[in-house]
Amino acid sequence: MLRCCRAGAAIAARCAPAFPRGLAMAKSKFEYVRDFEADDTVLPNCWIVVRLDGRNFHRFSEQHEFKKPNDDRALHLMTKCAQTVMQELEDIAIAYGQSDEYSFVFKKKSRWFKRRASKFMTHVVSQFSSSYVFYWKDYFKDQQLLYPPGFDGRIVLYPSNQNLKDYLSWRQADCHINNLYNTVFWMLVQRSGLTPVQAQERLRGTLAGDKNEILFSEFNINYNNEPLMYRKGTVLIWQKVNEVITKKIKLPKEEEEKEVEVTRTKTKVVPLHCDIIGDQFWEEYPEILAEDS
Repeated sequence: MLRCCRAGAAIAARCAPAFPRGLAMAKSKFEYVRDFEADDTVLPNCWIVVRLDGRNFHRFSEQHEFKKPNDDRALHLMTKCAQTVMQELEDIAIAYGQSDEYSFVFKKKSRWFKRRASKFMTHVVSQFSSSYVFYWKDYFKDQQLLYPPGFDGRIVLYPSNQNLKDYLSWRQADCHINNLYNTVFWMLVQRSGLTPVQAQERLRGTLAGDKNEILFSEFNINYNNEPLMYRKGTVLIWQKVNEVITKKIKLPKEEEEKEVEVTRTKTKVVPLHCDIIGDQFWEEYPEILAEDS
């Protein structure tokens, strides 16, 4: 009986009209619902920036016992996730990250997703979020992931190269301001024994020079000697790098394969910890802003 049913189904399938699945759907009476979809195509010839932020990451970092003021594991995990996003979406020209945020800059002439804003944002955020969970164990070996992290995103367009450079400069300046404050704050809490409220009151109204003075005079810390990753954040760019791999080849007149080292050039996403506010970075990597990049 089962064989008869399968045979009948196969015959019916062969006799059915050969309409593509999408075409059949398009001709249905329900097609009108597509009229409710908003056109979210972004303007042409603009840099497309997708910035994502951790949702309620203050609580997340406490629950997962992040080290204060900076946890190398968390920062390297964020960078790994950002590299994964760039490798999946190759139209990203540059990315910049600090703390629990990352900004991804798509090329001005990118035609990915037909330049639909929702597609850019959802692809970046979903790829990043899933990567965060997937790679968690590689960086937090002894710390179990207690619950899924959340990230939100926004998309902003910048019409000129200078606008884009100013945006990235703004994010790096924000990194410096936040890290300087956090460094002093946690020194006051961890080493001076102040409560968080007392540390906040101590720093209220202080300028950058005041914070540097507290670090140096009370804790013998020169802020300029702190790791660049903390002070400058992380820049991700595409670079050609040489990789040496071992390959088995069979030489003429020899019966057995022989292992030889082969050098190959590959384009990879490389992290840098450097200043991007001045002109030196952009002069060193002019291809990032090149019109035909």
